[in-house]
Amino acid sequence: MKTILIIEDERQTRSVFLKCLTFEGFRAQGANNGSDGIRLAQKYLPDLVVCDIMMPDMDGYSVLSTLRGFQATAAIPLIFLTAKVTMADLRRGMELGADDYLTKPCTVEQFLSAIATRLKRQEEIRGAAQSPKPPLAESSSPTGSSSQAPTADSIFPNCAKLSNVFEYIERHYQEPINLSDVAQDAGYSPAYLTNLVQSETGLTIKRWIIERRMVQARQLLKTTTHSVRQIAERSGYTDAGYFARQFRQFHGVSPQIWRQNPVAKLTS
Repeated sequence: MKTILIIEDERQTRSVFLKCLTFEGFRAQGANNGSDGIRLAQKYLPDLVVCDIMMPDMDGYSVLSTLRGFQATAAIPLIFLTAKVTMADLRRGMELGADDYLTKPCTVEQFLSAIATRLKRQEEIRGAAQSPKPPLAESSSPTGSSSQAPTADSIFPNCAKLSNVFEYIERHYQEPINLSDVAQDAGYSPAYLTNLVQSETGLTIKRWIIERRMVQARQLLKTTTHSVRQIAERSGYTDAGYFARQFRQFHGVSPQIWRQNPVAKLTS
């Protein structure tokens, strides 16, 4: 049975969350302030903590910083609960190691979904850490400026926090996906995921989707006689003109010219 700790100073909100968790089969613990929350976290070592940011004795950031400072509680995932969140709030929480944000008021379904997603992700991270790691593939520039076109395996960085994000892009890049689609599948808010991906990779979700589509486009240009329109469609673009413009932005030449010239000449 998984243990969830709720740190929330609003009694009614805390009570609703605790009842929902108990009904769903979790072992639920509640604290009405940050100090008690830290004490309970150290005592029960919960599988996940949901913590309000604005509390009277110590705010959620102080709670998170304290938990991250103890070895026993450092790896416990934490979801912040807040009435509003700014980009500065997101950045501060991420720097301290927050795993996600829930904005109040939220529905019971949103609350339980966020918890289920975080617990699942934590299990995946643990499993990946225990599995033998394969040898690293030869790296290449994410923009494809190497003399050899990168493969799908080599363009995505080896990042445990984002593996499910990149897996989703890999499965769906040929479809009209966007940031919201990826965030929903990963169980993050779009704003949080944007900051997480930017801080971990230096690129945006949109950029990674384009990078993967460009790998497919280069492969098809190189190995088939398909028309540019066909290649655009098979690379995730419904508009061949937009595909051609984006390809030119990335490679400096049109798809037709890229096809006619060795990559080494175009990038030397």
